Amino acid sequence: MDPTTTANRVAWETASQKHISEYDEILADAAAGRSLLPVERELLADVLRTGPTVVHPQSGHGLDDVALVQAGARQVIGVDYSQIAVGAAQRRADELGVACRYLVGKVPGLPLPDDCADLVYTGKGALIWMADLHAWAADMARLLRPGGHLFLYEGHPAVPLWSWDEDRARIREDRTYFGGTFVNDTFPANGAVEWQHTLGDIVTTIVGAGLEIRHLAEYPEPFWRPGDLRAAAWNGRLPNAFSLLARLTR
Repeated sequence: MDPTTTANRVAWETASQKHISEYDEILADAAAGRSLLPVERELLADVLRTGPTVVHPQSGHGLDDVALVQAGARQVIGVDYSQIAVGAAQRRADELGVACRYLVGKVPGLPLPDDCADLVYTGKGALIWMADLHAWAADMARLLRPGGHLFLYEGHPAVPLWSWDEDRARIREDRTYFGGTFVNDTFPANGAVEWQHTLGDIVTTIVGAGLEIRHLAEYPEPFWRPGDLRAAAWNGRLPNAFSLLARLTR
């Protein structure tokens, strides 16, 4: 593992203490099954109706995994490189009696066999931690059975450019849309380094891995808001999230 990824892993282990200190609150949220957004439920309705086996790379707290099972998934296998996050997510799943199983592993390089999933579900702050999009997309495609689906609901690649000023939206002078890296200054912080990818990079790489895009949409609402902040960048004029559904063509 390269030094930057190793440092990021340490940062996430530190931040993942939140999954333990706020365990009861997260457990209640998981039981309620509200973490899947309405647009996610709509886009995944046909897939979930078939009772798919789902793999969730970068599964974090696991709230979406519980909601996916409640919405029809046969089982969800979550993979995260934080041992703390994996342990807390497995404990919650066991307490709730849902078919979720968690593994510690890095992405790309998931510790799972080929053709093991009907649906790969990911996003909500996942792609910014991928240094190599091509390796990531190849790993996602490898997991899918023929005709399987990849689903992303993710922060828009333009989001790192927006300031959080409340009076009006501004573009940060220290960020660029076109490539590069920068230090995360929100969550998990602790010196974690993000990678910048354009929407064109993401779509082209997924197609190049052998998947056919079935849906792509952009949204003004961010998938995550820190605390009570009301940034002007979130007032409906700028892209803050996107969804993508792709199908493996082989």
